[in-house]
This record gives sequence, C-alpha cells and structure tokens, in this order.
Amino acid sequence: MSDVTDTQTRDDVDQAIAEVEEQLSFLFNRVRVTFKENAARIHPELSPVGYKILSSIVRLGETNASALADSLETDKAVVSRQLRMLEEAGLVESRADAKDGRARVLSATPEAVDRVRAVRGQQQDRLRGLLRSRPEHEVREFAAMLHLISVG
Repeated sequence: MSDVTDTQTRDDVDQAIAEVEEQLSFLFNRVRVTFKENAARIHPELSPVGYKILSSIVRLGETNASALADSLETDKAVVSRQLRMLEEAGLVESRADAKDGRARVLSATPEAVDRVRAVRGQQQDRLRGLLRSRPEHEVREFAAMLHLISVG
C-alpha cells in the first residue's frame, strides 16, 4: 500500500512541477512582450535588448560596455550596436574613462532616467496591484520560490 501512495505522491508532485513549468513559460512570454512594450514607450526604435541595456545603465548609474555584456550575458557586438543607437537617440552619453583612456564610461541622460523610471513605476504599480490582495506570507513564499528558481 505504501508503494502506491509513494507513486501517487510522486505523480502528484510531477504534475505540480509541470504546472509550474507551464506558468513559467507564460511568464517568460509576458516578460518578452513587456520588454517590447517598455522599449517602445522609451523610444520608437528601441529594441527589447536596448531597453534592457538602458535599464541597466539607469540602475547602475555608470558602467561600461564590457560590464553590460557580461551582466546581461549578451554578445559585445549586440551591446555595441545598441549603445550606438542609444547615444544617437540622446538616451546615453559616453566619456573617456579617467583610469583607462581606451575605455568609455556610459551613463544615461536625465531624459532617459526619467523615461525609464516612469516605465518602471508603471510596472511596479501593476505588480503591487496584483500582489497586494494576497496575504503577506504568500507574497514572501512567492518571492522565495522565485529566488529558488533564479539561483537554480
């Protein structure tokens, strides 16, 4: 009898895991759509990867192309093309690094900071609206589960 119960429990857990995988797939698709929408809110020619790069620069304050490529796990050529577009659009500025004249220090323009913060604010308001209806312990458990997945 115990073997049947153990098998059923494993089957139930496997089904629950399949449901998590399905929901993660839906979430990742939603994130891709959101990045595309957010990019368009910042600038009509900005791609989703450009939005990620710009958001990272805003979050970091100052950085360089190599650090961006590493942190976003993106090809340096892609980062370089996106940075060129961001500079041409007046969203990113670069200057020579005082420590290494060959390197460039990147920073977001005040206009870009304002636009990114506005978009982030909208996203944060949406998330707060979705989660505020849940008890605190559920929100904390959700955060812990997301952490478990992200460090995986």
